[in-house]
Amino acid sequence: MVDLKGRSFLTLKDFTKEEIEYLLDLAGTLKANKKKGITGNSLKGKNIALIFEKPSTRTRCSFTIGCIDEGGHPEYLGKDDIQLGHKESIEDTARVLGRMFDGIEFRGFKQEYVEKLAKYSGVPVWNGLTDDYHPTQILADFLTLKEQFGKVEGLKFVYVGDGRNNMANSLMIGSAKMGVHFTILAPKDLWPEQGLVELCEGYAKESGATITVSDDIHAVEGADALYTDVWCSMGEEDKAAERIALLKPYQVNKELVKLTKKDSTVVMHCLPAVKGNEITEEVFEDNAEVIFDEAENRMHTIKAVMVATLGE
Repeated sequence: MVDLKGRSFLTLKDFTKEEIEYLLDLAGTLKANKKKGITGNSLKGKNIALIFEKPSTRTRCSFTIGCIDEGGHPEYLGKDDIQLGHKESIEDTARVLGRMFDGIEFRGFKQEYVEKLAKYSGVPVWNGLTDDYHPTQILADFLTLKEQFGKVEGLKFVYVGDGRNNMANSLMIGSAKMGVHFTILAPKDLWPEQGLVELCEGYAKESGATITVSDDIHAVEGADALYTDVWCSMGEEDKAAERIALLKPYQVNKELVKLTKKDSTVVMHCLPAVKGNEITEEVFEDNAEVIFDEAENRMHTIKAVMVATLGE
């Protein structure tokens, strides 16, 4: 029996295959219930702090709606609302919020911040995105894969683009844990850190997954799913011209999709998309149903994380 009560959700490194499967199954159940108009009260009487250093559409809406659906109260705290790491240390902010709130979501820049919040607050803390990891997005992606293919394990999943950003990191960790054959397709200048690749190769040995890092676009052959993300993450806008030049050969377009040599390949995107850069408008619209299922699934999987770690 999986019991995640009281746990924080900071990176998928901290979770086993069984625990990730439990969250996906719970999310599927919660999604089916919501479609029938059934919500819960597992967070009744719980107050949730939503800390946002970076703006968000999907993450903010998902935590807010997920919390309310389960009877809790979400409180949005923007970067100008609290003194996080400025006039007050992270440690002290964490101890204050932990006295007032039952759970804390953090979306910002430094992974160190979300880890300190978890260490000092004494309540479950959930990573809504940092520069290093985006674990709630991976749950949504895997739920979408399950809906498309009936399974996650054994699929060939290719991430195309900036191979060292938080999405590439998190997809590699999640895939290695779940037995997904994962490829990062990126120019060598944007390959992930070797230490993380080696860690994931260790996870992959246990799950039966394979991890590949390549700069050859033919690596997409046989892919069940292609995945891409913006070429410049938040805070890197000054590198836009350089990134566009480097990544243009890795655009997800009709030609790249054809190289999979499969008619059943789906294309995914965590959004927001810069159409004409990482993905063409044509390919985006051809796969819009899957991409917006993926966006909706942020809500169901985030709700599952809160219910599993904090719910009664």
